[in-house]
Amino acid sequence: MAPAVGIKRTAAAQAVTVQAPPPPPDARLVREAVRTSTIAEAVAPAALEAPAPALEGFLCLEEVEGRRWKYVVDAAPGKGKGKGRGRGGSAVPLGASVRAVPLQSPLPPAEEIMAFVRSYVVPEGFPDSVTPSYVPYMTWRALKHFFGGAMGVFTTRTLLSSVGVSQSKVTPGAIAINWILKDGAGRVGKMLFARQGKKFDNDLKQLRFSSDLLLEIGAGIELATAAFPQFFLPMACVANVVKNVAAVTSTSTRTPIYKAYARGENIGDVTAKGESVGNIADLLGTGLSIFITKRNPSLVTSFALLSCGYLLSSYHEVRSVVLNTLNRARFTVAVDSFIKTGVCSLVEGRKLAGDDIYSSLAA
Repeated sequence: MAPAVGIKRTAAAQAVTVQAPPPPPDARLVREAVRTSTIAEAVAPAALEAPAPALEGFLCLEEVEGRRWKYVVDAAPGKGKGKGRGRGGSAVPLGASVRAVPLQSPLPPAEEIMAFVRSYVVPEGFPDSVTPSYVPYMTWRALKHFFGGAMGVFTTRTLLSSVGVSQSKVTPGAIAINWILKDGAGRVGKMLFARQGKKFDNDLKQLRFSSDLLLEIGAGIELATAAFPQFFLPMACVANVVKNVAAVTSTSTRTPIYKAYARGENIGDVTAKGESVGNIADLLGTGLSIFITKRNPSLVTSFALLSCGYLLSSYHEVRSVVLNTLNRARFTVAVDSFIKTGVCSLVEGRKLAGDDIYSSLAA
């Protein structure tokens, strides 16, 4: 009997495994998988964008101009169960109606009118949204614009008469050229004076009152053209330059003053309502002046009265401004108040200033 012979296999031979290639996929299964994934991708966005169906009865809440409203869904009986689109994209049963229900009791007609007027003349949240000195400032500002609007009718009428509108011998082309040159000179003066803008931040209140003084000087020169119509163009140009310089000063100092009255981030609302009050007063003054001019009053007397009213209102308007920043003049007033009374206060310093116009305006 032959002896058994042992045969050893190498480790490399033991590690080698042969994997058979996978069978080819069925074409029908591939088409079915592609078709299923395509349908899922198309349906998923629509499912995400579909609004949640609204419950019958309550739909949503809305606040408009400080008044709150509730929107309620009233389902129509005997209708289908399909879904329509309600307010804000919410699904509503087809045939249903949406009605608005006020959450506040209706106001009396007088209060409705007052609320309408207040929405144009006072900032939202008044009086808590502005400082206490806002009311006297806007009162004097409205009065100033009233006198300014009335005075504008007299100056415009005088300029038109001086330029030759009432004279048939003057050609319309010459009148137009003179008027354009007058306006052009004013724009040049405004542009040249704008380089002084840095000073507007330092002496804010004094410059604001000075701009009103310049405006009155310009209006006086315009009225003087009635006595010297042959010098209309140079006089009108000088008057327009002076008035445009005053306009630059007034516009540049307006925003810091409104900012001093705003509480929080409502500077835009305070500015808009302040300009609205000025425009309303200007229109009232213009209407009154048109009525007065039909009776041919004395030009000098009317201008003197309106100018006094304008400057007096301007003085009290600027004096009512309370700024929370210090410049050299306000610092001097505060130190003087501290030396005399022991209280470092701009209000006390303004009382001590008395008839000193510059010091009282500085504070």
